[in-house]
Amino acid sequence: MKLTRWIIWIMIFLLLTACVPEPNGGGGAMPFFVPSPTLPPPQVSITHVPDAKSAMTAYLDAFKNGNYATMYALLSKASQSSISQTDFSKQYDDALNKMSASKLDYQLLSEQLNPTKAQVSFQITYHTALVGDIQRTILANLVLEQGQWRIQWASTLILPELTGNDHLAMDYQIPSRGNIYDQNGDPIALQSDAYAIGVIPSQLGRVAGTVDVELGRLMGIQNFDTIHDLWANAAPDSYVGITEASPDEIKKAQLDLSLSGLQVAKYTSRFYFDQGIAPQVVGYTLPISADQLNDYRRLGYQGNERIGQAGIEKSMEQYLAGKHGGVLYVVDANGQLLSKIGASDPQPADSVYLTIDKNMQQVAQQALTGYNGAIVVMEINTGKVLAMASSPEYDQNLFDPSNANSQYLLSDLLGRTDQPLLNRATQSGYPLGSVFKIPAMAAALESGLYTPQTTYDCEYHFTELNGITLSDWTWDFCQNALKAGKQCDTTSTKPSGVITLQQGLMRSCDPYFWHISVDLFNNNRAADITNMARAFGLGSPTGIGTVAEASGNISVPTTLLQATNQVIGQGDVQVTPLQVARFVAAVGNGGTLYTPQLIQEIQSADGKSVSEFKPEAAGTLPIQPDRLAAIQQAMQWVMSDPRGTAYYTMQGLTVPMGGKTGTAQTDQTLPDAWFVGYTQDEQNSHKPDIAVAVIMENAGEGADYAAPVFRWMIETYYYGQPQTIPRVLGPIGNPYTPTPLGGIPTKTPQPTKTPQK
Repeated sequence: MKLTRWIIWIMIFLLLTACVPEPNGGGGAMPFFVPSPTLPPPQVSITHVPDAKSAMTAYLDAFKNGNYATMYALLSKASQSSISQTDFSKQYDDALNKMSASKLDYQLLSEQLNPTKAQVSFQITYHTALVGDIQRTILANLVLEQGQWRIQWASTLILPELTGNDHLAMDYQIPSRGNIYDQNGDPIALQSDAYAIGVIPSQLGRVAGTVDVELGRLMGIQNFDTIHDLWANAAPDSYVGITEASPDEIKKAQLDLSLSGLQVAKYTSRFYFDQGIAPQVVGYTLPISADQLNDYRRLGYQGNERIGQAGIEKSMEQYLAGKHGGVLYVVDANGQLLSKIGASDPQPADSVYLTIDKNMQQVAQQALTGYNGAIVVMEINTGKVLAMASSPEYDQNLFDPSNANSQYLLSDLLGRTDQPLLNRATQSGYPLGSVFKIPAMAAALESGLYTPQTTYDCEYHFTELNGITLSDWTWDFCQNALKAGKQCDTTSTKPSGVITLQQGLMRSCDPYFWHISVDLFNNNRAADITNMARAFGLGSPTGIGTVAEASGNISVPTTLLQATNQVIGQGDVQVTPLQVARFVAAVGNGGTLYTPQLIQEIQSADGKSVSEFKPEAAGTLPIQPDRLAAIQQAMQWVMSDPRGTAYYTMQGLTVPMGGKTGTAQTDQTLPDAWFVGYTQDEQNSHKPDIAVAVIMENAGEGADYAAPVFRWMIETYYYGQPQTIPRVLGPIGNPYTPTPLGGIPTKTPQPTKTPQK
């Protein structure tokens, strides 16, 4: 009995022993009377945790691209609760702006993980404009939310020094803006004292006429009624802004600042001399706008500077602004300096010397007075632009609020409908009229269907289009003569008759070129003229770079009517005067298309050359030399042959030249007047040959209006000033005393002294 009882107790003991868990987690069932404990939540295995480096890479890539929205979306919920997306973006923008950091690079270094948290270290390098590279190693904390790593944001993710409310501050050092000169060192724009000049009509009294004369002399306007008209209809006691002038300009013009009714306000600013030399080329400065602020802050600008917003002022900003300097600090919430991160010294601005010749430019601007249009003058063997005038002009000084005239005249300038700020030489597209016959003749010759001696009977009318009759320009002249009671018996009113292709260009025979276009079109060569015109540089930018330019348009005709329109520069032909001057220069120099350039030299503050002009050949006209020579000869006949369309305008001018007239129909009553040409004066080796393109909008015939202006520019180039004043120009600007045609010198006097920069 006792034995049985002991056996029972032993069995119970063994059973209990077998049911107790092993200390190391061994198997075995819990006894049924042991209560089940509360189980801990299941945990993710570390091997299944997402890659924290991938999340950090996405965050930093977004930072490199300035994509703050993506960065913010990668923050933890707690971080997003602590800072709004707007404030988050602002902190990054402010820091990059203060550092002047335009770009950054990063490299991930290490990663530490546990089931719900991670740390990723990375090295970041900010490339700054003012204090060089700033490189830091930063430790980022991440937290796992819904199976994805999220960044726990703190300002130390930008720089480790930015703890709490600490922030960055830059002490800027800003150099004075650089100067702009013409090629001879005459100032165009620089920092200067100046006077805003105006009148109060009621106070002028008896000296009104004197004021008109003296202001006209200051502004280079001989027609003093022009000055009088500026204030004649104003309220008697109102102020009427007239112009601005430097002290030297006032002294040179002998303007008496004490005259009754004359109001003068002195100011110091960036001043544009002579009421603006090539204003559409030079451009102007304005304060940095709100949408430009971040870009310029990251280039090292403080943000309150005036920057170039057009023309040379804009394209040469990096030279004219100099190199800003600064010291970057970390400061606390009270503005107390905590540490210095980096520093740099400012460097003086460079000065820009333009290829523009001030005298040539002023004469070009005077010649366009009263007309809308443009003039381009460039050296044929270099692409150097000597003048680029666009009319109407404007006064760049009005963009400066320190100029008292700005508040009176700027709104009027900006409200004008004739677009004075537009550079018509590079930004306006025009139909080219008969000047287009130059590349058209080249296409005809290169087609193999024509030679310079191929003849055609050029009569009043062209009837090769079914149901359409086109009339030569001589027909219109004949009709005008008949209306005036005259006979059609002059060179301008009689049809040209049987002529060669060269004579067709000299006479600008429309029927001959219509015939060429039809002939090419019917021989499956509809694109020949288009391709040649494009090879001449028409319909595409010239690459001038320093001023804005339009492309224009040269398309392939799809019908015979389109072809006949194109060949005389009408239809959808659109070109800029700069493109035209460039291809005329190429014709004159034997076939090389040069890139037009406006920068002669960039000089540092100590007078050293930073960059100098170098000719840039951009292409070659695709025409055989003998065929190009035939075009050159025909263009010379335009000037020298009694039947040439510019013969009477150029009589007495002994400089060897080639040219072409053009009259382009528009949607206005009067056509656009064109004249283009180049010089070939081998005797004047000290004077490089030049090409000139003149366009006068809605003026009339090219031979009557643009050709005299072309002559003005040639005379100015060789003799220093115009020698004649054509009827169509009249006493504009401050004209020079005419010289009889027989008295024009055949050689240009040698300059007595080379101007020094």
